[in-house]
Amino acid sequence: MNSLGRLFRVHILGESHGESVGIVIDGCPAGLPLSVEDFTTDIERRKGGTKGTTPRKEDDLPIFKSGVFNDRTTGAPLTILFENNNTRSTDYAKQRDVPRPGHADFVASKKYGGNEDYRGGGHFSGRLTVCLVAAGVVAKKLMNHIQVKATITEVAGEPDVEKGLQKAIDSKDSVGGIVECRVLGLPVGIGEPFFDSVESVLSHAVFAIPAVRGVEFGTGFASARMFGSEHNDAIQNMEGATATNHAGGVVGGISNGNEFVFRIAIKPTSSTPKEQQTLNWQTGQVEAFAVRGRHDLCIALRVPVVLEAVTAMVLTDLLMLENHIPRIWQIT
Repeated sequence: MNSLGRLFRVHILGESHGESVGIVIDGCPAGLPLSVEDFTTDIERRKGGTKGTTPRKEDDLPIFKSGVFNDRTTGAPLTILFENNNTRSTDYAKQRDVPRPGHADFVASKKYGGNEDYRGGGHFSGRLTVCLVAAGVVAKKLMNHIQVKATITEVAGEPDVEKGLQKAIDSKDSVGGIVECRVLGLPVGIGEPFFDSVESVLSHAVFAIPAVRGVEFGTGFASARMFGSEHNDAIQNMEGATATNHAGGVVGGISNGNEFVFRIAIKPTSSTPKEQQTLNWQTGQVEAFAVRGRHDLCIALRVPVVLEAVTAMVLTDLLMLENHIPRIWQIT
């Protein structure tokens, strides 16, 4: 549904062109210092407006509705809203008859009987990733001794981001990319065997980020072309440090104390200026169609901070399960 986590539980809400979007975090420890300024850096990183991203701009100032008093969390559910002010809903009213290829328009209408808010993708929109980023800000503060950093490693098959973006510009089309995340300082023993392995829980959360099409840990798919003796990471000391890190810091679904490394594949933005063919569900005929509105040429450009946030959310929950994060926050 719309919630994730057991002890650090995040509920996401809102639609792209509704009044606001937001999150409710249940289980955030009391006493954590929290102010609007804490969110500025990561919220700015997620915004569009740069080359290859949407020109839609929102202030995205977090509005605390509950769970914060005197600039500290209270232990009650933490509710944070972000207003939607820069919307152009008429762009989507004109497209109602033709579900956009690659978007959730068709399946959402079928699932909800045509009652869904279709403007800007509604509840399925990448707009809601601002909520994930906000949850990530809180999670990062709770696990402040652990570093989470995501970077773009490839755009349109090119390690050079500018070169990859130029492919999209020259083709008047959209492109995808690869985003890598690295976590330093994760202790040994986080995660459970089988269904609640670190990879299982994180993969579940990662696929909630719109446009994610794949995930790999450590050497990932490349490991299928390696020998076992080559892929195995030799243990070097009692802390569990290994000579190599093909496993990406996780063995048997449990963190082994080494750097945690994984990558996600981001598809090309579904809203492309290229003319396509799609069904007109009023006439029942397939016809030519082109997406209008404000969109990203490469959505991967805005994903790193979102990936960091989702990673921090999941790891915070797993850390709480192992009692690594107290119920009453104490600065250490």
